[in-house]
Amino acid sequence: MAEGRVTRGTTGVNRLRRVDRYLQTLPALRRDEHPLVVDLGFGARPWTTLELGARLRSVRSDVEVLGLEIDRERVSAAAGEAVPGVRFEFGGFELATARPVTIVRAMNVLRQYDEHEVAGAWARMGSRLTDHGVLVDGTCDELGRIASWIDVDRRGPQRFTISLRLAGLERPGVIAERLPKALIHRNVPGERVHDLLRALDTAWTRSSAFAPYGPVQRFQATADAVRDAGWPTLSTARRVRLGELTFPWSAVAPSAPAG
Repeated sequence: MAEGRVTRGTTGVNRLRRVDRYLQTLPALRRDEHPLVVDLGFGARPWTTLELGARLRSVRSDVEVLGLEIDRERVSAAAGEAVPGVRFEFGGFELATARPVTIVRAMNVLRQYDEHEVAGAWARMGSRLTDHGVLVDGTCDELGRIASWIDVDRRGPQRFTISLRLAGLERPGVIAERLPKALIHRNVPGERVHDLLRALDTAWTRSSAFAPYGPVQRFQATADAVRDAGWPTLSTARRVRLGELTFPWSAVAPSAPAG
């Protein structure tokens, strides 16, 4: 029996481009033999799953992408649009695949759940990962311009990433509206993620002198400032120029487990 609840199913062409670009860089995609990637809860239309397949095949030509949904009508509709290397099946958190999974992309899935349900879902999906496998649980806005996600492996959460479209960015703290479920209710005083967002906004404001040179330069200065302030960033300069910042999970982990 498929585990999970039906999502709203809203999606759009190119909505998940930011996380897909990140998935292309994951070591697991290169290390695993014949990698299997699951797109969990692909929604009412299969656009983003097909895009995922095309993007990952540009890095690894033998990758297999499986779109899973617990709405059988969505699966039936998507089956007619399958292409070589991409297929669609009925399924949920149990990830009932014939072999372990290299990557699970679960964007905008756990957002509708209660916070205390997240750890169980992570553990369920994590148990189906390969030795190098990664579950990417995240949230983005409707146009894919603001996104954040958490990398989870068999041991639990490992990294937290924010990804922002820099053109027209008001401040990095806008990501607060699109934090993953494990963090969105923790954006309150006394929690690490709240402190991080405040630090990013403060650094962005203080980097206003770079604004005439463009948002990329201003964001680079912001990243340098938060790093100098003691936040352990993991992103390369190239990823920062793309509007992306990754931190160890320990930098944002909730102060206590969800009740």
